[in-house]
Amino acid sequence: MCGIVGYIGKKEAWPILIKGLERLEYRGYDSAGVALMNPGEILVYKKKGKVSELSKFVKNKSDKNIGGTVGIAHTRWATHGEPSDVNAHPHLSMGGNIAVVHNGIIENYLSIKKVLIEKGYKFKSDTDTEVISNLIEDIVKSTKVSFDEAVRLALLEVVGAYAIAVLSKDDPETIVIAKKGSPVVIGIGDGEYFIASDATPIIEYTDKVIYLDDNEMAIIKNKKLVVKTIGNEIKNPYIQKLEMKIEELEKGGFPHFMLKEIYEQPRSIKDSMRGRESAKDGVVKLGGIESFQDKFFNAKRIIILACGTSWHAGLEAKYFFEEISKTPTIVEYASEFRYRNPVIYPNDLVIVISQSGETADTLAALNLVKEKGATVFGVCNVVGSSIPRATDAGVYTHAGPEIGVASTKAFTAQLTVLLLMCLLLVNKKETLNKKEIKKLLEELENIPEKVEKTLLCNEKVKKIAEKFKNIKNFIYLGRGYGFPLALEGALKVKEISYIHAEGYPAAEMKHGPIALVDENMPVVFIANRGKLYEKVVSNMMEVKARKGVVIAIITEGDENIKKIADFWIEIPETSDVLVPFVASIPLQLLAYHLASLRGCDIDKPRNLAKSVTVE
Repeated sequence: MCGIVGYIGKKEAWPILIKGLERLEYRGYDSAGVALMNPGEILVYKKKGKVSELSKFVKNKSDKNIGGTVGIAHTRWATHGEPSDVNAHPHLSMGGNIAVVHNGIIENYLSIKKVLIEKGYKFKSDTDTEVISNLIEDIVKSTKVSFDEAVRLALLEVVGAYAIAVLSKDDPETIVIAKKGSPVVIGIGDGEYFIASDATPIIEYTDKVIYLDDNEMAIIKNKKLVVKTIGNEIKNPYIQKLEMKIEELEKGGFPHFMLKEIYEQPRSIKDSMRGRESAKDGVVKLGGIESFQDKFFNAKRIIILACGTSWHAGLEAKYFFEEISKTPTIVEYASEFRYRNPVIYPNDLVIVISQSGETADTLAALNLVKEKGATVFGVCNVVGSSIPRATDAGVYTHAGPEIGVASTKAFTAQLTVLLLMCLLLVNKKETLNKKEIKKLLEELENIPEKVEKTLLCNEKVKKIAEKFKNIKNFIYLGRGYGFPLALEGALKVKEISYIHAEGYPAAEMKHGPIALVDENMPVVFIANRGKLYEKVVSNMMEVKARKGVVIAIITEGDENIKKIADFWIEIPETSDVLVPFVASIPLQLLAYHLASLRGCDIDKPRNLAKSVTVE
């Protein structure tokens, strides 16, 4: 979950590293630091807090030296050791010869540390990472091997997940990079190389990149790149072209990335269906799974694995697959699934969902499923990431880079792709007739316009948020397709405004949560006019009878609920299946405005990072 940046070439490294850290800060912002090669030494600057604190610290340092064309940098999400100047990366070895930045967790660091302490090594930090720098230094001293070979030998002793970039004082024109379980990408320029945890810091310099696979390392030395396995087998890396655009990484006039990304949803939904469906012909075509379509069509059961917001998208997909294609579907938290001994049948199809394509628990669950012989499809937003490379087939969402930690446009893009997958299955199984399929696809094609219309509620949602900015608790309730939305709405509020919120199926309110309802408890209902409408209205009346405050997401023109609810937000009329696309918008906006009015750091909420690449 930390962010790594590195540069080696002819330009000054410092500006590239700092800008890269700013681009990667959504991956972690507990502390930040840089290591720069200087003649005869490695200069390290690091500071607790955000990247801006590091920049301020270095700017005010009278003896600063930020020259040099080789360097590595890091922005941290703390695992081992609390956020502090000392625990910030990079970590120097005791002798000052080796500097390391690291994303991941070294599971056997205590046993390695014990051996090194017995050899006389002293440690300054509480991190697992400092073990790596001292271990590499010890191997260089004791075996006299080259710097890059010492890194390789050190990694043979390490157990855990890592992406690392390493410098050596004695080999100043070299950076060594390695990966296992955490992402790293290398950008190739003209006589220069860029290293990062993802492509966002690289795109303005080059569109040619290499994604390292697990158990691979890259040695950049004397303007040449060599890739090999940790087992010392030379590899021929595949150079990939980035499609990302630099303007996608800027706020574009919005105060926060989250708000920008909420407003990008008409485009991201449209992009995620473009070229993949035709309402006129009633067909869906998904090229990414064509070679495995027989496995898909013959699946007796679908298992969906995901975490967080992606899990909520998977839960909506369960309703799609079971209601429309009549395919039994279960949805599992990848973090729990990976530690069970799940029953997987040969004719099961497993779908894993991840915005980043690097979610550690989802990746581990995916590998478990593959060991059991199941076919695995991926739904992912990041081309070249680990999950798409590990699955048998899959479909990319086309949400574009999502920088805000709280996922918004990725959620609706995932819904788009999952519904298209379902309709592809429906076409084959004929669980709907041609006319019904065409009608549903027509409605889907109209969704971007309906989302655009829903966004007009922004000012009204802001006024509602002003009423509740100091509240301590929320309950979110929904039925059918509204239930996963209730979970997602509650998650968004928790993530960015730090207000406690819980989502429930509306019918479950009577089985406990109703005890919490009083005049100080706002209850948000997903109350669109659909087949469960009367049931939801009944639940709403039960809340009102106990003096609860009702905020309702309602279908445009619903005068009935307007008489019941204290506050309401209207969404365009659409079928139950497509309600999640439009009803998610006011839920996202409510969370955003609550956080903004409370003065929260919306794009970088405390204790969270965008991509969960460690357990």
